[in-house]
Amino acid sequence: PPPPPPPPPPPPPAAATEATGPRDRLQTSVLFAEAIKCTTRSPTTDMLRRCIRGGGHGGLRGVSSWRPAPPSPERVATALVVGGDDEAGPRASLVQTSAPWKDLPRQDPLASVRVDVQWSSLNYKDGMIVKGLPGVAKFPVVPGIDMAGVVSATLEKPVEGCSLAAAWDLMDEEMRRDLSFSPGDPVLITGNKIGQHVDGGYSQWLSCQAGWLVRKPAAFTLEQTMALGTAGHTAMMSILELEQAGLTPDKGDVLVTGAAGGLGSIAVVLLAARGYRVVASTRRPEDKGDFLRALGAADVVGPLSAEKPLEKQFWAAAVDSVGGDTLAAILTQTKYRGAVASPGVAGGGELSTTVYPFILRGVKLIGIDTTLPWNCAGYEKDPRVWIRYRQERQRIWRELEATFPPEAFAQIQHGVTPTLKDLGEYASKILKGEVSGRVVVDVAHRDC
Repeated sequence: PPPPPPPPPPPPPAAATEATGPRDRLQTSVLFAEAIKCTTRSPTTDMLRRCIRGGGHGGLRGVSSWRPAPPSPERVATALVVGGDDEAGPRASLVQTSAPWKDLPRQDPLASVRVDVQWSSLNYKDGMIVKGLPGVAKFPVVPGIDMAGVVSATLEKPVEGCSLAAAWDLMDEEMRRDLSFSPGDPVLITGNKIGQHVDGGYSQWLSCQAGWLVRKPAAFTLEQTMALGTAGHTAMMSILELEQAGLTPDKGDVLVTGAAGGLGSIAVVLLAARGYRVVASTRRPEDKGDFLRALGAADVVGPLSAEKPLEKQFWAAAVDSVGGDTLAAILTQTKYRGAVASPGVAGGGELSTTVYPFILRGVKLIGIDTTLPWNCAGYEKDPRVWIRYRQERQRIWRELEATFPPEAFAQIQHGVTPTLKDLGEYASKILKGEVSGRVVVDVAHRDC
């Protein structure tokens, strides 16, 4: 007799989003956004079901932490690590590794995205860290508070405590799409304590939380985003805070101190582009006057000083990247109801002043901090606050994109582009005030 017909094949497994309820579909989406996509293999339905088990913010509990799959053996990344137990203090050294999540000192255990880093920048704070100065970073660490590169992979499995899952329900659709990164996406980071409390941008590979990443603005190249970097972000944030405090172009002169440095030079460009009359202050007005006037300064002056609690009123507002005695002098010279943004400490952290500028002239002193942390240790744990900070960061980059003139990049950028192996030399220069404009670091340079 003919053999019996074979049993019908089992039905294909339903997609996870079809086999679960609306709440689980949302969890599936966040896992796709932060944890599932990978350049090496696709998620299985079973994996998705295990990941979303439990639903809600608890859907990630019980899922083990993940480390990126090792790259091919022939690929080696270079990083600058500052650390060691030398009696002279932490020292910088280049490290080559094919497993940075094991060999580098401060990898974020909640990282969900891996980036191939192309560019970074050298800020005053980076110079302090590269030289091992205390009070800025936790050693050992990979410095680099800025980073720009291309997403190479997102996690195959979520880490426990996935920050996107905690915030997903509170986001609108636009932010959810914005946080759904894929390999090949050009991205950048400023803030979030990279290069200080976790490994930063002076490494050819970087692992981070998706919430830290910002998509590259369309008007800029990745290199240009680092020509701006934390300095540009801070300058723009300072100006927005001053405008919120009432500053308009008709109020009078706006002072920028440390104007030949990275933050100051960008502040001069941005203020001039927004219609303000800018007075630039520098320790070397004879040497830097032409440079600063080319950026948009209407006048260039030397360092400020004050002899009385209240001096003649000169400034409608100020962006001060120096601090110390310079900041004290600015406060005595600021106009009635004016405001001073304080984002820097190059001249010292002590402030010796009186209350008279505040109580007799109503001067506002505005602190500027651009960390804007998303799920960083020691900061706010409420996801609603993370979302507000991220929206503020995105607004700042939109303002930079709309305000910063493209032709100014050639003016603000330092003439030499160092690689990782050059950073010890350039860290010393920036701390001595021997660098004008912005120093962009070629992290991906093959000589490293």
